Amino acid sequence: MILPQTYVVALMLSILGLLCQGSWASTLKVRAGRWRFELFYFDFALGAMAMALVCGLTFGNLGFDGFSLMDDFIRAGKRQWLYGFLAGVLFNLGNMLLVAAISITGLAVAFPLAAGFTLVILAVSPGKTANWPLAIAGCVLVVAAMVVDWAAYSRFTKKGWIKPLLLCSASGLVTAAFFPMVDWARTGEVGLGPYALAVLVSAGMLFSTFVYNLFFMNLPVEGEPLELPEYFKNGLAVHRAGLLGGAVWCAGTVASFVVAGSPIESQPASAPSYAMAQGGPLIAALWGLLVWKEFAGAGPVKARMWLALLLFAGGLAVLSVALTSAGKP
Repeated sequence: MILPQTYVVALMLSILGLLCQGSWASTLKVRAGRWRFELFYFDFALGAMAMALVCGLTFGNLGFDGFSLMDDFIRAGKRQWLYGFLAGVLFNLGNMLLVAAISITGLAVAFPLAAGFTLVILAVSPGKTANWPLAIAGCVLVVAAMVVDWAAYSRFTKKGWIKPLLLCSASGLVTAAFFPMVDWARTGEVGLGPYALAVLVSAGMLFSTFVYNLFFMNLPVEGEPLELPEYFKNGLAVHRAGLLGGAVWCAGTVASFVVAGSPIESQPASAPSYAMAQGGPLIAALWGLLVWKEFAGAGPVKARMWLALLLFAGGLAVLSVALTSAGKP
């Protein structure tokens, strides 16, 4: 399999992962109002699975070490297989809740709010924090960003604010459980390599999408219930955005997994690496404010959104140091 052997290549992959993790959700906005997120998500899961297989069957089989994707699956323990699959199932629930929140509030609100819950939970998890004073300071900044973000949205919207808040908080809580599951899947002598892990995570996502979406379609967060035949009523063009979104997300995930699985000497420093791995919400919020013009014409509200992003970035930077000052998280 191909793994980065130099610092520069690993850094470029980290940046690629950051950009992809923050950009995939913009494909949801392409069909906003015309294609419900429940239908979009079928395509998203298919796109992620396809990209995982493409990366695994190409980069996972190439290289001078002669170690193929199938070799990785054979060497890995069956328990690690299960952890990888369950990581995809967990992440998918958190991500579907996030996408549901985005469909109501937009990128600039939902991403920082959901990610804020995840960051705080990871910071206070046992054994994760190396510097508690810094961790507390980082959590305070992140929580402040969440409060400012939500206060600005609640002032702007005429819709109810309880439902999206519950969606974002539930998304953050569930997504926080994804990271330790991934660690269990890839650590140890029989741990999964990055490409095999991406395939199993994507398989867990694809499988669980058909389960979760039954609830989202029958108990919609907004609008009328949907029937499965609705997915097939439009032409192929309507499915491109979801397929692209899933492929972009998976490309970023593979890049992050590959960097984490590369030789220690080629990896970026722990704190910047952690910040790039968790910085996708900032990129997503920038897409929302700058490209999709969310909150256009609402000057004071938009100013508060920018303040929330600055607080979130500061909190992420502090937490990155706090969680890695004693080594790699």
